[in-house]
Parts: sequence; structure tokens; C-alpha cells
Amino acid sequence: MNTRRETSTNSDRLQALAEFRYVLRRFLHFSEKAAARVGVAPQQHQLLLQVAGRPAGEPATVGYLAERLSLRHHSVVELSDRCVEAGLLVREPDPRDRRAVLLRLTPEGLRMLEELSDDHTRELHELGPQMIEALGRLVR
Repeated sequence: MNTRRETSTNSDRLQALAEFRYVLRRFLHFSEKAAARVGVAPQQHQLLLQVAGRPAGEPATVGYLAERLSLRHHSVVELSDRCVEAGLLVREPDPRDRRAVLLRLTPEGLRMLEELSDDHTRELHELGPQMIEALGRLVR
């Protein structure tokens, strides 16, 4: 049998989760619109971000990027093909593995990513406090 306190606690948790999802969705919606504004698909933006933002020494292989983007290998290949065709990425042979290729941002890809990153940082300054508050309510 649920007590009032358990029901209240569950209600508080659901409200916090709903608020967090709402603010997260607002940020993701912003991100989708920002990518479209500069002429790329949201997944292309995410690919560029993962290539540029990987840890030092981590090669930008298709396998690494598939893991980071939660995509299948062939989906990352198709996504990277579109970025290469758009002049945002180049493929280079992996000196450690002849079978693999590495992806690198072009100057245009870096320019676009920096513009998008500036926009996203500004948006996070706006939404961040709400996200932090909702997340804080969830992890207490």
C-alpha cells in the first residue's frame, strides 16, 4: 500500500524527470534548428563535434565515432560520406592500420563547428540553470 509520502516522493520524482526532459528537449530542438540554419543535418553536426572533441590521442575512426554517436558502422560511413561531399571532413589513411581511415575536419568544417558551438554555448547559458536544477532534484 502506498503512503502519502511515497506517492508524494514519486510525484516529485516524476515532475523532476518531466522538467528535465522538457528542458533537454528544448535544447535538442534548438540544436536541430541551429544545424539546419547553417545547412547541415543534426547528425552531421554531431559527427563533426565528435571528430573535433575526441580525447587527445584517440583516432577519429568510424568505429570510435559509431560508438560515440550510438550508430551502426555503415550509418557513420554514410554520414561521413555526406560530410566529405560537403567539404566538412576529409578521409586520411590510418598509419597504424591500413584497413582503417581517419576523419579530420576541413577548415570549413571547423569554421561551421565553431559557429555552432558558440550558439550552443549561449543556449546552454540560458537553459543550463533549469537543467541543473531539474537534474539535481533527480539525483538527490
